[in-house]
Amino acid sequence: MAQRTFSTVTLDALSIDDERAFEHMALYAPLARVVRESGLTFRVAPAGSPQATWARTLFLNLTFWHGDDASDVLSERRVPADVVAHIAWHHLAKGALAGASSSAEAMLLGESIASAFDLYMVGTLLAAQQECDFLASQMDAITAALEDAGYDERDAALRFERAAMDPAGAFESLRALLFDVSTALLEARSLDEATAVFDRFESHPDTPLLHHYELSNWILHCKAYADGDAISAQRARDTHSALREAGSSIQWLDERWLRPALAALDRANLTRV
Repeated sequence: MAQRTFSTVTLDALSIDDERAFEHMALYAPLARVVRESGLTFRVAPAGSPQATWARTLFLNLTFWHGDDASDVLSERRVPADVVAHIAWHHLAKGALAGASSSAEAMLLGESIASAFDLYMVGTLLAAQQECDFLASQMDAITAALEDAGYDERDAALRFERAAMDPAGAFESLRALLFDVSTALLEARSLDEATAVFDRFESHPDTPLLHHYELSNWILHCKAYADGDAISAQRARDTHSALREAGSSIQWLDERWLRPALAALDRANLTRV
């Protein structure tokens, strides 16, 4: 039986789920433009094949999310709008940390930004009173994580209210925690050392959300694929410090990463005319 291979497509070949709701988010359209005009690709599984199942595509995405040929794997020709934003932030992180972007710190910084942006999107969509599948699924998952940590539905409702009041603040709080915890866990060599890392951050308000973000996958992936490039690692740590000290880390990323990337696309378009 002939092997059916994945097709490689760009964003224009895909339907984008929830995009109408995301149009109310100022950063979404620029992030989608980065994905579209940078020619970032997606791999679409052959229809009706084992590769087209949710479990298979999830495995591939969780296991092969970094590298020169990394592309999000889709089970069909449609992609959620939040995934488009996630891919854009990874691309921008790689560009900003270029030269040796496979250091563990650079990989973890990019993943922390892209993952914490989910909470920014939740807060922004709630503030705009938008309803969509992404928002419903994220609220369910966050509520489940909080309940598992001993919180109740009222605590979850208050957390969503705070995120809606200050999406950028919610983003930065979670982003910094994800990076601090993941880089600390990377150095842990035993169960006791890993437990001590979690204990150190126990008082942080976002700690109950940590296991929602597949940290074990992050750590194991870095151990398998990251190199020890000191320049890249220091660049990532310097960026982490700059984001922590900025009045708005979202604004910092917009001004330092997103807008320059858009300007470069504009220049490239003018060159092609």
